[in-house]
Amino acid sequence: MPNNWKTYKISEVTKLSTGFAFKSKDYENNGTLKVIRGINVTEGKLRWADDSRFWNHSEKEYSKYLVELDDIVIGMDGSKIGKNRAIVRDNDLPSILAQRVARIQSIPNLSCQKYIWQLINNSQFENYIYNIQTGTSIPHISLGQIGNYEIKLPSYKEQQSISSILSTIDDKIENNLAINKTLEEMAMALYKHWFVDFGPFQNGEFVESELGLIPKGWELKRLDEIAYKRAESYKFNGKERVVFVNTGDVLEGSFMHNNYMDIDELPGQAKKAIYPGDILFSEIRPANKRYAYVDFDSQDYVVSTKFMVIRNSNLINNKLLYRILTREETTAEFQNIAESRSGTFPQITFDVVGHIQFALPSIDLQNEFQSIVGCWEEQQSNNLKENKSLTQLRDTLLPKLINGEIRLKEFKEKVV
Repeated sequence: MPNNWKTYKISEVTKLSTGFAFKSKDYENNGTLKVIRGINVTEGKLRWADDSRFWNHSEKEYSKYLVELDDIVIGMDGSKIGKNRAIVRDNDLPSILAQRVARIQSIPNLSCQKYIWQLINNSQFENYIYNIQTGTSIPHISLGQIGNYEIKLPSYKEQQSISSILSTIDDKIENNLAINKTLEEMAMALYKHWFVDFGPFQNGEFVESELGLIPKGWELKRLDEIAYKRAESYKFNGKERVVFVNTGDVLEGSFMHNNYMDIDELPGQAKKAIYPGDILFSEIRPANKRYAYVDFDSQDYVVSTKFMVIRNSNLINNKLLYRILTREETTAEFQNIAESRSGTFPQITFDVVGHIQFALPSIDLQNEFQSIVGCWEEQQSNNLKENKSLTQLRDTLLPKLINGEIRLKEFKEKVV
């Protein structure tokens, strides 16, 4: 380690705090402040979904819980603690911190906030949390345990330089995600034009159906007519390590990790095999959008029994099936069905949602649509692959830089 670098506990060079103990009566639908709960903290960013909570109080006594731009927040409970940490961005404000969410704020002229973020947003911090977490059914950590995490700190100026370079990698990752969002919005807009508004077919003949008027030649098909569920058990023969994917490990089309686990460490629900072309859709709380399309070599992957593993029949293009299943309208319908069933939490099965109907054209028309959006999907896939490479670059170079294996000048040459 360079001579001018020192090792500190993170509590010695930052300000640590947690949020306010909100009660259900405190939340209001017309509130102006977003409430940052553990459920909102995902890997790298805050996620605001339909179940987000708002607050409408402005008493000065609560001002210390108001979140600021670039604050680092860490979820302190659940199976993803250590991974679920985020840095607050403009679109997250105004917001207020709830209990069991930790906040890290730098001390001016001593620690640089974006440098601290780089030390938190990597696998070394994840491993630290994994080794100190307590609890079996619901793992958790304390603010004191976070504060004991040791970091290496150079001069404030050097912190700024390092974080500036690493931020260029993060910015590129964010830019790729923004591009993907735009491409997805374009594809969904085109889908609506074709399959909901029937725009290209308005000059043709329409016929009555249970879903209203549809173009002549189109047919209503139940989900269980155009798709089927796969229930193949994973074959562990000769395997020592595999990648286990739980329902919390996918989000809106993305696989959140590709980490291997020893076979004897796998949980009981690690049983299902998946193959390229499979669609994964969590049975639990469909509105949380825990779904993904398998477009890679998945022979080392085993997934939770809480996933529906869905495959298309010859009546529908598989990518079109995935787009239909992941539309806002479809996930909302799945959620309504889940909430209407008895149980400890909203849940569906393929058999329960198999009756849902969709209007479909011929397979040739489906393929024509897919040929248009396919190039956008390919670009999305390439952007995600690039993001994985960028993340690996950042996580590989940072510890080498901290340990003095690479000096700042060499680091700039590698990144620029």
